[in-house]
Amino acid sequence: MVRTVIRHAATLVTMDADRREIPDGALAIRNNVIEWVGPSVELPAELAQQADRTVNAAGKIVLPGLVNTHHHFYQTLTRVVPAAQDAVLFDWLKTLYPIWAELRPEDVRVSTQLALVELLLSGCTTSSDHHYLWPNGCRLDDQFEAAEEIGVRFHGARGSMSLGESRGGLPPDRVTEDEESILRDCRRVVEAYHDASPYAMRRVILAPCSPFSVTPDLMRESAALARSFGTAGVRLHTHLAETVDEEEFCLSAFGQRPAAYAESLGWLGSDVWHAHCVHINEAEIGAFAGAGAGVAHCPNSNMRLASGIAPIRALRQAGVAVGLGVDGSASNDSSHLLGEARQAMLLQRVQGDPHAMSARQTLELATLGGAAVLGRDDIGSLAPGKAADVVAFDLNAVSYSGAAVHDPVAALVFCHPMTVDFAMVNGHMLVEDGKPLFVDTDLLVQAHNQAARQLLQRAGKA
Repeated sequence: MVRTVIRHAATLVTMDADRREIPDGALAIRNNVIEWVGPSVELPAELAQQADRTVNAAGKIVLPGLVNTHHHFYQTLTRVVPAAQDAVLFDWLKTLYPIWAELRPEDVRVSTQLALVELLLSGCTTSSDHHYLWPNGCRLDDQFEAAEEIGVRFHGARGSMSLGESRGGLPPDRVTEDEESILRDCRRVVEAYHDASPYAMRRVILAPCSPFSVTPDLMRESAALARSFGTAGVRLHTHLAETVDEEEFCLSAFGQRPAAYAESLGWLGSDVWHAHCVHINEAEIGAFAGAGAGVAHCPNSNMRLASGIAPIRALRQAGVAVGLGVDGSASNDSSHLLGEARQAMLLQRVQGDPHAMSARQTLELATLGGAAVLGRDDIGSLAPGKAADVVAFDLNAVSYSGAAVHDPVAALVFCHPMTVDFAMVNGHMLVEDGKPLFVDTDLLVQAHNQAARQLLQRAGKA
């Protein structure tokens, strides 16, 4: 047994059932699980005495690790590609598909590690990733191996595309797969990697890419396969209702709006969450709420691609579980989850109501909301029995000066997003004094930049 005590936090943001914010707060952790939370002055003497390690969090705000519910790690290799900087989704995809077709397994590994380190430094301790094209021998295994080296909780989505241009889809045929092979590999990776146990570090999601890149049959068969694993809790994920172009595609191809199309295929349920949901109406929001389906909100990407503003306030008022996603690093160009939280708050307000979303509601999206969307009740808050996923930000940073005097919790969201002072995942300290402990970031950046250059060269774009 290893016991860690974190004490004297300026403010401890629990996100527990009572949403306690504890001045001079403390945590006691046994191995990888939180066993006590409260004011430092009330920390039981025996817990303090038995601590193998004590972390002094004076001057810091401590909160649950943030949860990222939608990303495309490989896209860190194609940030700010000039030809895609000012494009809407469909044109953006058509520009980048030929580059992504040249991905190699080593590209998947290095981009996974770069994205996870970037997320970790932003306060994220659990991330889902939606990887949906697998050229040149790339496999989901590459991501799980890379994620294990970094130490962040990882939900790997075995994404897929089967509907190429020759059959009326958007992607070129060369980046699609046949559906029998997709389903066979989906079963393989679930059986190899999915861990349904509490505090699991890795889980598998089945995730056909989008209505315009897979067939209705693949959507149905993927759902049936995921549900065949029963209580193992294999969840389902896809993009939905992201743009007007997608809506027009669905109406033309299927005679239904995207949400109705998803519902007709069995893709509205408590084991499903959809990315974006920008273009859904009041009735569709009601259908999401009734079915228990969740939403990954990606404000930066929605703004970057001029997709629109998702109705997050209405979704939350209807009782829909909503988490945050930074989305692909080629449509956000960043993997900073705290920055995503700030944009989520501001984007709801820009429609004319300063009460549309508060700082604390936004932090709830980034913690408990993300946990709910991923189907986890063991993360997202600091309470006894929860996983020891803990992050801290230094309130003495220049960007928080003044704001922290008035409201340190709101300062995290209202002020310029900072990087973590320390980050713990599953009871292991991964970042200390703002620096990752188990990865050489200079070498990682060099390897990642080299992979990006070589990818462009192979695609003839250098």
